[in-house]
Amino acid sequence: MNTELLGVISIFIVSIVLAIPLGKYIAKVYLGDKTLLDPIFNPIEKFIFKISGINSTEEMNWKQHLKALLSINMIWFFLCFFILLFQGSLFLNPDNNPSMSPDLAFNTAISFVVNCNLQHYSGESGVSYLSQMFLMFLQFVSAGVGMAAAAMIFTAMKERTTDKLGNFYNYFIKSCTRVLLPISVIVAAILAFSGTPMNFDSKDSITTLQGDHVDVSRGPAAAFIAIKHLGTNGGGFFGANSAHPLENPTYFTNAVELWAQLIVPFAMIFALGFYLKKKKLSYVIFGVMTIGFLLLVIPTMMTEINGNPAIEKMGIAQATGAMEGKEVRFGPAISGFWSIATTVISTGSVNSMHDSSMPVSGAMQLLAMMVNAFYGGCGVGILNFYIFIILAVFISGLMVGRTPEFLGKKIEAREVKIAAFIAILHPLLILAGTALASYFAAHDTAMGYWFSGNATGWLNNPGNHGFSEMLYEYTSSAANNGSGFEGLGDNNPFWNITTGIVLLLSRFIPIVGPLAIAGLLANKKYIPESAGTLKTDTSIFGVMVFAVIAIIAALSFFPALALGPLAEYFTLK
Repeated sequence: MNTELLGVISIFIVSIVLAIPLGKYIAKVYLGDKTLLDPIFNPIEKFIFKISGINSTEEMNWKQHLKALLSINMIWFFLCFFILLFQGSLFLNPDNNPSMSPDLAFNTAISFVVNCNLQHYSGESGVSYLSQMFLMFLQFVSAGVGMAAAAMIFTAMKERTTDKLGNFYNYFIKSCTRVLLPISVIVAAILAFSGTPMNFDSKDSITTLQGDHVDVSRGPAAAFIAIKHLGTNGGGFFGANSAHPLENPTYFTNAVELWAQLIVPFAMIFALGFYLKKKKLSYVIFGVMTIGFLLLVIPTMMTEINGNPAIEKMGIAQATGAMEGKEVRFGPAISGFWSIATTVISTGSVNSMHDSSMPVSGAMQLLAMMVNAFYGGCGVGILNFYIFIILAVFISGLMVGRTPEFLGKKIEAREVKIAAFIAILHPLLILAGTALASYFAAHDTAMGYWFSGNATGWLNNPGNHGFSEMLYEYTSSAANNGSGFEGLGDNNPFWNITTGIVLLLSRFIPIVGPLAIAGLLANKKYIPESAGTLKTDTSIFGVMVFAVIAIIAALSFFPALALGPLAEYFTLK
């Protein structure tokens, strides 16, 4: 067990150490400074802009950024929807996987466009290689969109008074080519040499040691898995995700995949400090996020290591901890760490089954997504935290009796209203969806078209855990996460359509809000710092931000957690 803990600590520390120089590199990329990779990527980017007819040097205001962002995402959605809808008749389908139903294609297309990758299908039988390749493309560009939005926020914070906030397409292309692509190639090569398939062959038939004949799926998995983690997407090439032995063959690949999902969210925080030349601010932000992360991950690892008390009462030894739903090659310590890393960062990949986690672990996984402000996904993690910074600055200003200011700009009613709306939207979407599903399940409602049978049929578990399954599904959708308590029967019109709507609203409105706030502040007159200015790069302000996150985000969900995993915990005890 000590060796397992050492492995977890080592991965976390290495990720932080490597994130600092990567953050400096990302800041240089967005600033347009020279980097070592310029000779490689300058010609590629010039070619892309030439054939697309885009002027990458044209300055945009925040509304133009938003228009470009939403337009390009709409095009990707329709392309993906039609490929999934007709994949059974298209090429690159050696296993003859069928086309998706309209509601499943709708959900899947939205899910990958918004960087969530909520999968209501199994990768081996649910999609063709053509679909997998297009979904892999979406994993690149959805991450690039989040990073481009963050770059615009960086620019708005840096400039004194302007409405010129860089070019969306320039930030977007550079995010994909100069950051995501080269690291993905490295990670994919490591996975391929470790045993992960990278081909276009159909299923291979093998005979097991006990004489059974099994068809094993293959395909271009290594490339898909690399960007699924690096882009904080999380979609599994195989149904079991990173618990699958071909998707995650060894403890070493497990460490590499963990590092891949940590590195860009960490680096983006440090990039903010380098971009603004305010490294202390980025350290405060990273410190607040890390404290929140540790408060979630330590109880999770402890409860998984200590085992299941119900099994202990039966007199069965649990020397290796709670192993239900875990892979023997990983163990409970790093499985618990992964479960919080993947929910905090909004990756959503799994190397163990969250539905089998201990109740305390399930509560921490849910809370990580409910808070949705510690590290976060590529780029959007900064956007989510930015909302809480605005609210904390406003509240702090009221407490000391002066007009709230952030980086020389006054925070006024318009910005606070937008921030408050975004902060309230997240719990509204989760709790409203869960309430609707719970009502139908509690009344065993006949669902007609929406579900083949009565609503209780979609629950694999009754009582508190069944409630947790429904709560987890909407929480995962609203947090752009994609993981699930997979006891829930979710491949049906009710869950595909309702979670699809939540996916859309919870992705784009929280991007619109921060972009609007940043654009409005950038237009305001710059106010030089004075003796009475509230400093936002101090530990005291960090505590204030943490308090705002705890009050607004975490406490909103306490009643729901009490009905689900917390009630299950006390029942188990």
